[in-house]
Amino acid sequence: MNYLGIDLGGTNIKGGVVNEAGEIVREASRPTRVERGPEAIADEIGILIKELEQGETFAGVGLGCPGTVDDESGEVVCAFNLNLIHYDLRAALKARTGYEIRLGNDANVAALAEAVVGAGKGAHSAVILTLGTGLGCGVVIEGKMLTGYTGAASELGHMVIAEDGAPCTCGRKGCFEAYASATAPIRMTTEAMARYPESEMHAIAKENGVVDGRTAFMAKERGDAAGTEVVKTYIKYLASGVTNVVNIFFPEVIAFSGGVANQGEALLAPLREEVRRQEFGGAYVKKHAKLVNCTLGYKAGVIGAALLATQ
Repeated sequence: MNYLGIDLGGTNIKGGVVNEAGEIVREASRPTRVERGPEAIADEIGILIKELEQGETFAGVGLGCPGTVDDESGEVVCAFNLNLIHYDLRAALKARTGYEIRLGNDANVAALAEAVVGAGKGAHSAVILTLGTGLGCGVVIEGKMLTGYTGAASELGHMVIAEDGAPCTCGRKGCFEAYASATAPIRMTTEAMARYPESEMHAIAKENGVVDGRTAFMAKERGDAAGTEVVKTYIKYLASGVTNVVNIFFPEVIAFSGGVANQGEALLAPLREEVRRQEFGGAYVKKHAKLVNCTLGYKAGVIGAALLATQ
């Protein structure tokens, strides 16, 4: 029996037919075209579902959406990038497809996929951190997403780790996201380049045509002192937030995705060391959260939405 997962994004709507092993057996996508409004978005999702059916009836359909969603009522409470505010997406899609669709936050359903069939497969609990433009998070315990009373839980990126620190897009200052998302090392690198005009980071940025999350790491590999300091500072802040996650949840696995996570062991090895040094009881406990990279890539959102439909 197969399930259908839909990943609703600001640019594209991705869909996939997923089997009981969590594998995508066929997939398709359509443009979101947010400017046309909620009903047009629902139309596109309905067309995508019909396209993927191919005569098959699905055991369930799940959908991951940015922002705050209420799976109990079927309402997208607020997804600002999609212009969906208090929109009854479940009713709209029921009318178009006949399916009762489960709804989840996109970061949460991606985390569900990684926890169940990806990096955290077989683990009792997992936290997934996406180090992208923002800092997406999802907490999964015994195969269930932690969504909280309103459906908006697991926004770990908005815990403060530096009081009165750098401004965050949420309106607060010093959030974990402001210091550990992919934009943070870019900001730190740009600031360091201004202080150190002879740094190797200038040459690397020129070679790549841009300052990005890789610049300081590449400079560190070349023995550049300023690049090394940027990497050390970034990992210090990342470790501060990850240690808080460990102390609150003590998950079996913490898995990372997003551009910065592509640094692999250059990021993870010193991060593990710093987190173990800081975590509560770290000098005495014999079990530590496993810090690893995610494995599902862009497919996580589709697979996770389908897994939500199985629950």
